[in-house]
Amino acid sequence: MTETELPDDFDPEEYLSLHPDLRAGKVDPVQHYLKHGRYERRAYKRAQLALLPRERTPYDFDGLRTIHNHDFMSDPSFTGPYGRGVAAAGSDYKWYWRVHIGLWAARVAARLGGDFVECGVNRGFLSSAIMKLLDWDRTGKTFFLLDTFEGLDPRFVTEAERAAGILEKNRGDLESGFYTRSFEEVERNFAEWQNKRLVVGSIPETLSQVTSAEIAFLHIDLNCSPPEVAAIEAFWPRMPKGGIVLLDDYAYYGYQPQKDGMDAWARAAGTAVASLPTGQGLIVKT
Repeated sequence: MTETELPDDFDPEEYLSLHPDLRAGKVDPVQHYLKHGRYERRAYKRAQLALLPRERTPYDFDGLRTIHNHDFMSDPSFTGPYGRGVAAAGSDYKWYWRVHIGLWAARVAARLGGDFVECGVNRGFLSSAIMKLLDWDRTGKTFFLLDTFEGLDPRFVTEAERAAGILEKNRGDLESGFYTRSFEEVERNFAEWQNKRLVVGSIPETLSQVTSAEIAFLHIDLNCSPPEVAAIEAFWPRMPKGGIVLLDDYAYYGYQPQKDGMDAWARAAGTAVASLPTGQGLIVKT
């Protein structure tokens, strides 16, 4: 079959019935299938629907657009924890796939010995979602939550990041309320869980307050390179085989210095970072 030929069993009426958007747009079904539908992998007969994701609306959030399966968005094991994250943040930033990756990583790491650490908490979107998912106090683990809770510390910003305007961006995020300045607000959010420790201050100065002998899960989201590298240098030796590091900004647009810093660290450590289309980076210790 060439690009100008229809499948022998193509039925224009069935094609329109499968795609109400085309019928509503009064689109010629034959021309649409030949020019667009086949490349969009649109079904042209009902039996083909068995091969397709149940959710066929393209995913288009947080810089990621894809037609691939994202039915996790209707799974209660995702929606409940995600909703708890939204409650912590006070807003839905539509970080669905990023949080999905974080929940997967936490679920896997929970089977290992060792505690959890988050460097860069803000109001606790991801950490709250994880603690909800795992019924945190039943895990027997401690979650260490490190942040200044007042934005970036200028002492630990590189000259290149400073010249690029990272401190001005940080100031704007504080003034808009995207970053919290209220530690009391954060304390209230995490009050329902006992097995956590909120550590206030700048990394690397606060790293010594994480007293765990083993760390199964490390989430880093510090928005500048030197503290992120310091955190992974401090905690990597304490991570068991299978331990998971999730880097929030590794591949995210506009955060190249953080990627460069982590890539340099990974080469020196003899490991590598998987770059994810969500903008995150993933490392599994082997």
